[in-house]
Amino acid sequence: MQTAAITTKTNWVIDPIHSQIGFKVKHLMFTNVRGSFKNYTAAISTVGNNLATAEIHLIIDAASINTNDDQRDGHLRSADFFDVSNFKEITFKSIDLEREGNVGNNYVLRGDLTMKGVTRPVKMYVEFGNVMKDPWGNEKAPVHIEGKINRKDWGLAWNAPLEAGGVLVGEDVAIDIDIQLGKQQ
Repeated sequence: MQTAAITTKTNWVIDPIHSQIGFKVKHLMFTNVRGSFKNYTAAISTVGNNLATAEIHLIIDAASINTNDDQRDGHLRSADFFDVSNFKEITFKSIDLEREGNVGNNYVLRGDLTMKGVTRPVKMYVEFGNVMKDPWGNEKAPVHIEGKINRKDWGLAWNAPLEAGGVLVGEDVAIDIDIQLGKQQ
């Protein structure tokens, strides 16, 4: 008689002090504007401490966008972009995670990203650090996620033409996320 392997589900929380959900987008066709979202929650679970088994459901407060310019942030919250009065949340739900290559802690993460009421599949690249204990005995795991999306695919299409040609805001948005996970007690 075979016995089924016992799996223990581990829940993780994001440490907001040591984490950032960031992005950058071209401005004036040349420079980058960087920003982040200040408020978010996530339900993240793994089998044991194996981060490669992660199931992720991330919820971002769209109104918490911060590009260090109040006027620009107000415009980004408007109907021209995120329309936060009608679409308060940006969500991501993972579909699968697979190792990239045979070595290291690099993975390809696929999931559904919902912004402004539009859900589309995305692919991102993940690098896991090792699970370790901090000086106070808490188990932590660093994670870096990056990817690129076209904002127009989610209806964030506003732009302004430049006199010299081109447009004010680039279409491609680079996603750059650094999070520190803590094992939920």
